[in-house]
Amino acid sequence: MTELVVALLMIVHGEIKEARIQPSMGKCLEGARVAKRGLKPDSNIKYQCIKSMAELEDNIDGSKSIKKLIIE
Repeated sequence: MTELVVALLMIVHGEIKEARIQPSMGKCLEGARVAKRGLKPDSNIKYQCIKSMAELEDNIDGSKSIKKLIIE
């Protein structure tokens, strides 16, 4: 199934390593700020919030996760 989602991306060396669904852009930005605080200054990890279409999958506990981002 495809849906419009707000996603928090973890980008390592310019490549998306993880994408998590967030309830709102505000919560996403808050999560990105918290994650950035724990980084070393010289790390190559970035956090970014985006609103994008995504292919989702259902987890065993009933929650949804991002299977594939559809970035145009």
